[in-house]
Amino acid sequence: MIVSRAQIARVSGRLLPFSDAASDDLPLKQLLRLALFQVSVGMAGVMLLGTLNRVMIVELSVPATLVAIMIALPVLIAPFRALLGFKSDNHRSAIGWKRIPYLWFGTLWQMGGLAIMPSCLLVLGGDVTHEVPFAGEVLAALAFIMTGLGMHMTQTAGLALAADRATEETRPRVVALLYVMFLIGMGLSAIVIGWLLRDFSGLLLIQVVQGTAVVTVVLNVTALWRQERVRPMTKEEREAPPPSFREAWADLTRGGTAGRLLAVVFLGTMAFNMQDVLLEPYGGQILGLSVSATTLLTAGWAAGALTGFALAARWLKSGLSPYRMAGRGLLAGVAAFSAVIFASPLDSTTIFFAGAILIGFGGGLFAVSTLTAAMTMPDTDKAGKGLALGAWGAAQATAAGLSTLIGGGLRDGVNQVALSGAWGEALNDPATGYSVVYHTEIGLLFVTLVALGPLLSRTRQTTTKPTGLGLADFPT
Repeated sequence: MIVSRAQIARVSGRLLPFSDAASDDLPLKQLLRLALFQVSVGMAGVMLLGTLNRVMIVELSVPATLVAIMIALPVLIAPFRALLGFKSDNHRSAIGWKRIPYLWFGTLWQMGGLAIMPSCLLVLGGDVTHEVPFAGEVLAALAFIMTGLGMHMTQTAGLALAADRATEETRPRVVALLYVMFLIGMGLSAIVIGWLLRDFSGLLLIQVVQGTAVVTVVLNVTALWRQERVRPMTKEEREAPPPSFREAWADLTRGGTAGRLLAVVFLGTMAFNMQDVLLEPYGGQILGLSVSATTLLTAGWAAGALTGFALAARWLKSGLSPYRMAGRGLLAGVAAFSAVIFASPLDSTTIFFAGAILIGFGGGLFAVSTLTAAMTMPDTDKAGKGLALGAWGAAQATAAGLSTLIGGGLRDGVNQVALSGAWGEALNDPATGYSVVYHTEIGLLFVTLVALGPLLSRTRQTTTKPTGLGLADFPT
């Protein structure tokens, strides 16, 4: 029996994950190549928030407060993502490129920050020949700001380019692919970088971090190569005054949907991320789990997120609104944090791990739902996809940074009072501070559901076209 090439293509199209995310204008090969920018952003995120965090505190003996300030610096740039997206929407170029210049310069900033970072951190840790006051702090801050700016610029322009090239039907599935590639980038880079730095030395730190900078350039240049078509602009188009950011923002939020979506993204991200730095300490300090056992929490979180993607595929294919899907993610979060709270009085590690998996499920479902809503938001006269996606990223990243800071501070403040006996014997327990944070997150989830309500009511009478994330056959 002779099998034709067309038959092979049809079979592989049904079996390959994300094959239905491709379109005539964005073939699967180009889509997978474009998604590499998410791998580089995930790699840089792991470097900043995981590897270098531990290296600075443990190997370089940098005070934890100073480390927290350095890690928070990239978050301060997050609100500018909306402006970066707006600028990419209205970039004036003789050859018509809008997104590629921002992807390229974002790559340069990201690479430059990582290239100078190891030397800056060694100076911050006291490995110097000449003592210069505050040199380490200033140089390290510069490196973190450069890397953070590059990550935000690259991700905003990359998502906007993907939205430009995808069709209305395939955009939700493109969202899923990009989000999964981000998780893959984080997972693989965490394993590789951790293995390379197992025998720490100053020279090895320089080699690994600067090697990451080189890989960043390779991935991003591969991703952006020939992705945006050359559309020469006329002289009138180049000389026409661009819309102001204020006008574009007002145009975007005029209907109320965009503004409320950003509020939902901010509140929901705050609710899910306040536990980011507390879940593993809670397992170790309160439930007595070993270090190896608490490291499995990340795997459980990832498994929950991927399960959420698989279910999202089926729900979107049946025509479910992204806003309703976000609501299901929020309800899963309520159940998740309730399980984590009850794990302490019940002394149950099973309930604790179930709660961690549900946090990943609810948080991942909420993130991909709101990103799908932002990506499929129709362009207005002055506001394009870049502004909408930049605003989503700004709200998400700002909320994630603030919630982590608030969560750690709230736990420490509550425990300082509770362990002094001021609130009585019943609350004189280290679990009190953690419990207050988790209860606060449940409260924020309900506030987010209230904010989400009008968005659901606006789409209730609208027939949603069945779409898919391309994950129906993804292994769970």
